Amino acid sequence: MNRKRWILPVAVGSSLLIGILITIIVTANFDFTKHGIASNTNGSKAAYIEASEQSSVSAKDLALIDHINKIFVQAAKKVKPSVVTIYSEKVIKVLRYRSPFDFFFGDDFFNQFFQQSPRERSKPQTDKYIQQGMGSGVIIRSDGYILTNYHVVKEADDIRVITTDRKKYEAKVVGTDPKTDLALLKIDASNLPAAILGDSDKLQVGEWVLAIGNPFSERFHHTVTKGIVSAKGRTFGNVKAYENFIQTDAPINPGNSGGALVNLRGEVVGINSAIVTPTGAFAGMGFAIPINMAKKVVKDLMTKGKVVRGWLGVYIQPVDEDLAKALGLRENRGALVVKVQEDSPAEKAGIQTSDVIIKFNGVEVENPDHLKILVGQANPGTKVEVVVNRDGKLKTFQVTLGELPGEQKETKLSKKAKEKLGIEVQNLTADLARRYGYEKVSGVIITSVDPTSVAGRKGLREGDLIKEVNRQKINNVREYEAALEKLKPGDVVLFLIQRGESNLFVAMEIPKK
Repeated sequence: MNRKRWILPVAVGSSLLIGILITIIVTANFDFTKHGIASNTNGSKAAYIEASEQSSVSAKDLALIDHINKIFVQAAKKVKPSVVTIYSEKVIKVLRYRSPFDFFFGDDFFNQFFQQSPRERSKPQTDKYIQQGMGSGVIIRSDGYILTNYHVVKEADDIRVITTDRKKYEAKVVGTDPKTDLALLKIDASNLPAAILGDSDKLQVGEWVLAIGNPFSERFHHTVTKGIVSAKGRTFGNVKAYENFIQTDAPINPGNSGGALVNLRGEVVGINSAIVTPTGAFAGMGFAIPINMAKKVVKDLMTKGKVVRGWLGVYIQPVDEDLAKALGLRENRGALVVKVQEDSPAEKAGIQTSDVIIKFNGVEVENPDHLKILVGQANPGTKVEVVVNRDGKLKTFQVTLGELPGEQKETKLSKKAKEKLGIEVQNLTADLARRYGYEKVSGVIITSVDPTSVAGRKGLREGDLIKEVNRQKINNVREYEAALEKLKPGDVVLFLIQRGESNLFVAMEIPKK
């Protein structure tokens, strides 16, 4: 009995003592575990601090990031003021001959209510529709010259330009070059922020670029996107075009056409032109026209009123592996001549069928598209050195380039100039000169005549050559348009026309409206 009395107090006391000891151990943070390889012998707190330091961005890294950001920001700031929005309108005319209600109501119904005779109702009626388009452009001179895509202003009757300060201008087409999809516009303005044009030949694959333009609508004007140069020298296989595109993954969307592709120096290195997409929206493949190609087009349009290209006079094809072996070539490069045009610069120099052109004026030829670009960029009359592989041996020829025949109807008159007389003209190309027998004269050739216009009533015809306007010699469309712009309604204009081998004067009064 006495023994039971003291057992209970001892048990209770022992339990209390054990609990106190456990509390002391926990609060003292004693470490009785053996350290493994991954353990931090300095304690968990030190390990946490070290991990935090490793994941943080150093001040040096932050400074580098800030510097890179500033490069992008400054490049965008330099070019954005030079990018404009372009709106175009084209009037589409549709002839309608009879009312659809004639079948149901007959002639008497319309005679009674509309006082129309059958003869009057048989006359065609013209319905007009306005087709609108939008794109971008780049100011390249402070006095109002703007570079854009040809497809942005193609056949437009009215063109308006909105600058970055939201001012609106009416633009006229100085000239176009469908073969490169470029057009040069002019607005009546001065002290505009002209872009700096870079050197697209120095552009490298992998280099960062910005695309600046107006995608989808005016609401998103001056959108800036970034990417890299994905490739150079891309083509779409259009044999009639001069294609040498810069490929980029900088997002380009409808409305960006004619906008700027910019390097990180703030220089325009390309004119955004096209995308490849299965959906109509950007899919990672955008294409820009190299600015070096555009520079020649601009210079020709401003100084000559048309684009003039060199002409070698050969038909060529690529060199594949089998052809290379058959022709004794070490590489699948160059342009294989399949035909030499008669009386061409190539024939005169001695170039023959089956020659492989491997070098043009010191530049190694990659393929037929590359040779086409090299020849087209050269001016007629230029003496160049052409190296060919003939039967395994290299031969060098000195060639004087001719002018590419059959160049485009490169200049379209403004709406006002066309309305004055009712005729459209184009520059006299070598091809047209041969076709109409105007090989030793200069002027602009009439390509269409509105039979109801003053020119139509005076007997002017398609194919007539306008040699003078008010006794002022005319060499190109630009000079012709400038002469017409001086005239007011009621003025009389005197044309010297050549038709075949005959010359005649035609005087017309500018219609009063």
